Amino acid sequence: MKIVLGRKQRIENDRWINAMEHIEELVSREELDSAVATAQEAIKAATAGKNVAYCWSGGKDSIVLSDICREVGITACMFAHTELEYPAFLDWCLTHKPEGCEVINTGQDLEWLASRQSMIFPKGRELNRWYAIVQRAAFTKYFFDHKLDMILVGHRKADGNVVGAGNVIHKNSGEVRYAPLADWPHEMVLAYVHYHGLELPPIYGWKNGFKCGTHPWPSRMYMQSVEQGYREVYEIDPSIVINAAARLSSARHFLEGVTGE
Repeated sequence: MKIVLGRKQRIENDRWINAMEHIEELVSREELDSAVATAQEAIKAATAGKNVAYCWSGGKDSIVLSDICREVGITACMFAHTELEYPAFLDWCLTHKPEGCEVINTGQDLEWLASRQSMIFPKGRELNRWYAIVQRAAFTKYFFDHKLDMILVGHRKADGNVVGAGNVIHKNSGEVRYAPLADWPHEMVLAYVHYHGLELPPIYGWKNGFKCGTHPWPSRMYMQSVEQGYREVYEIDPSIVINAAARLSSARHFLEGVTGE
């Protein structure tokens, strides 16, 4: 296997696309099958006799995790979203989510965002809050609602995720999260998508789709300014910014610059 992609934060989108286009030169089918077999055995060992489920986000990592979980007989899963998603992405997710996947709407909407202006294209700690209030809160809710022993997540170290000792995090609350693909490089995930012919959501075909990944539109990463954030979202789907302008002065200000009205 050839590693050409490093830490996610340093990879420009065209390098992702180039790796995907040349993935058979980077990872052979035999190398992928070996990694998958190892992951399957690890999952079986970690989950034996336990009540488990996995998290599905519609992103490439969770799509791969879902396929591997299905092969080892784990089918219970959850999908969390807000009222601040890209409509085309949310539609794709609701159409393509795994059979029996429980949908959790965490409820953040424009009214919520209007009272939390710092959450519009944030950086650092404020950006991390998005993961806490949407993704991680949904994990916890599903875990305890279903009395799970363990919940599997698609987090990987190459994305900068903290996965715990042995790729397992034990929360003080009793929640247990296991990241079976934590040690997979980006190339292995792309290889799985390619060799297994998996469909990815439209977000990866948009501007900086691989670099930014899946996210509610206000948490779009790597924006140098609020204006840049609105500009990129507007290029993807103008209706998002137009609708946001009814509640958010920053969106109205951006549109005034675009339309001159």
